[in-house]
Amino acid sequence: MNQTNAYAIETSELNYMFRHGRKVVNNVSLKVPEGSIFGFLGPNGAGKTTTIRLLTGMLENDRDNISIHGKSLKKNLPGVFGGIGALIETPSLYLHLNARDNLKVITRLRKMDEKKVDEVLQVVGLFNDRKRKAKEYSLGMKQRLGLAMALLPDPSLLILDEPANGLDPAGIIEIRELLKRLNKDHGKTIFVSSHLLNEVEKTCTHVGIIHKGVMQFQGTMADLQESAGHGKLVTIKVDDTARWKNLFTEKYPQATALVSNEFVLPVENSDDITNITRELVMQGVPVRGVRTNEGLEEWFIKMTSN
Repeated sequence: MNQTNAYAIETSELNYMFRHGRKVVNNVSLKVPEGSIFGFLGPNGAGKTTTIRLLTGMLENDRDNISIHGKSLKKNLPGVFGGIGALIETPSLYLHLNARDNLKVITRLRKMDEKKVDEVLQVVGLFNDRKRKAKEYSLGMKQRLGLAMALLPDPSLLILDEPANGLDPAGIIEIRELLKRLNKDHGKTIFVSSHLLNEVEKTCTHVGIIHKGVMQFQGTMADLQESAGHGKLVTIKVDDTARWKNLFTEKYPQATALVSNEFVLPVENSDDITNITRELVMQGVPVRGVRTNEGLEEWFIKMTSN
């Protein structure tokens, strides 16, 4: 692998197969630019978490095909982890301890300067609540405390798996603004797996889409729009997708049925939307709503609907 590059993370034909023989990561070659916020997207079971576990050494990888900041992960264990902060799913907290003491435990285990504790609490916005026990924290505050833990060694790279999972709207916004601040003000490269497409669109500079273990796309948001095509997608809401599926697929082979009683299909212009709606009503289909979008959600559907 190229050891002189501008990538915080680079993989070359990364693979992983579980014992039952299904390959969950299939020739994934990631290139995460230094200084980016890279959104890693995919449906459930696409291989996101397995990829992250490989990147963080939680799963064993026989090949030497992962590099972090241009250095081989395999050849530089465990030293390479000094430059990585990771939050995989829910943080492990001592709920009977306050925030400062939770962080002090880590500094003592890793022989770090305790002065870092108050610094990272300031960064994640928990300094004023530093003496409250973790069990009194909201879910969003617990996630921010988990991020504080990941920030203690002052890593240049953060790897986060669903950091906003389960949060209410206020908590999601807190995490979004924190990630943007860590990137802009503190120079952190952030690799974040998420299923919240709207948040990725608002937060990330780059995006990668994985489906069935295979990378479908990676690049900037502008690159994604170009790759997905400039046409629009129309979402048509009906009363029962199962009832009307045969009619839709016969007339519109590119239509995709969603679980929310909606069909999504590509159109070229507004006249197409009018004609399709009129034709469906004439066929007796109870059209409950029509909307058009050209954002990440629609591009994602295009790339994973097969």
